[in-house]
Amino acid sequence: MIPFNKPYLTGKETEYIRQAVENKKISGDGVFTKKCHQFFESKYGFKKCLLTTSCTDALEMAAILIDIQEGDEVIMPSFTFVSTANAFVLRGANIIFADSYFDNPNIDADAIEQLITPKTKAIVVVHYAGMACDMDKIIELANKYKLFVIEDAAQAIDSFYISKGTKKPLGSIGHLAAFSFHETKNIISGEGGMLVINDERFIERAEIIREKGTNRSKFFRGEVDKYGWVDIGSSFLPSDIIAAFLYAQLENLDAIQTKRKEIWNSYFEGLKTLEERKLIELPKVQIYATNNAHMFYIVCKDLEERTTLIDYLKLNQVNAVFHYLSLHKSPYFQSKYIGDNLTNCDNFSDRLLRLPFYYELSQDHISLVCTLIKEFYESSNQ
Repeated sequence: MIPFNKPYLTGKETEYIRQAVENKKISGDGVFTKKCHQFFESKYGFKKCLLTTSCTDALEMAAILIDIQEGDEVIMPSFTFVSTANAFVLRGANIIFADSYFDNPNIDADAIEQLITPKTKAIVVVHYAGMACDMDKIIELANKYKLFVIEDAAQAIDSFYISKGTKKPLGSIGHLAAFSFHETKNIISGEGGMLVINDERFIERAEIIREKGTNRSKFFRGEVDKYGWVDIGSSFLPSDIIAAFLYAQLENLDAIQTKRKEIWNSYFEGLKTLEERKLIELPKVQIYATNNAHMFYIVCKDLEERTTLIDYLKLNQVNAVFHYLSLHKSPYFQSKYIGDNLTNCDNFSDRLLRLPFYYELSQDHISLVCTLIKEFYESSNQ
């Protein structure tokens, strides 16, 4: 069986974990946590980074930091993972779902303004497949209506937004951003995430929220002579063992990205004839986006075709999977949703198929997957 995902180990993970244990500081904010923070802040120019136990936790911290209150409205795409919405629902927000583009799973930036009301507090963008949303339009709207922008960059490590000839790292554009290091991501630590703070007014409070509402970070830096409970918060910081694993990955980020882009390009070249024949659709990289090769997907004609293709691939020992179900149609939210039909995100929910993608995926296996998909469409169109 060709699996959908296989975690890649660089070879240094267990050595760094051993070092973390020998440091006798395996709780949060140890040596390797600091190394990870420094890496991200130096490489991408993020103002402040804080590792978290998950991207979900980073999003929950973001909701607290912008002071979401009962009845506040938060605009976000419906085609996303439940954590994007859950973080704000937990604070009492009303989620206002926006549609995707016709040919792009990202939030349709031109559909946002009509959803803004006096109750709107934030826009949450999701850089699907690691490819940027149209951030110039979104930031312009946020400035016009004095809204916060939060980037759900779970899939977007080492990807960029191109604006006026400059490349801005995804996660550096909004007030806050959240990253994931789940084992299905480009850079992994099993579970794990990171909050990026680009607005200085949130830095001090972010440290407090992450440390259960205490000012313990200030205490350890010698800025206060004792620490106590000063705000709401939770235990959002990960063990230094997780950070040690992550740091081994970060040291190999460029090599990992080079290999993943080769895999992405191989899939694209192997399947483009099917798109030329209008049998499938392939990912489109917008002119303002770069491609970090987080995933490779195809878009089938309809739900029935996708289901049949999944079964055909599985019969031939290939595990391909569908992705998000539209959140506005989820069992939890469908009775609450009162907006327009979100046709485009529903189409991606029904038609998008993710192909196996991981660092050690061989060229032979890529070729086999492409051959099987071609055979499927040849037999279906005889």
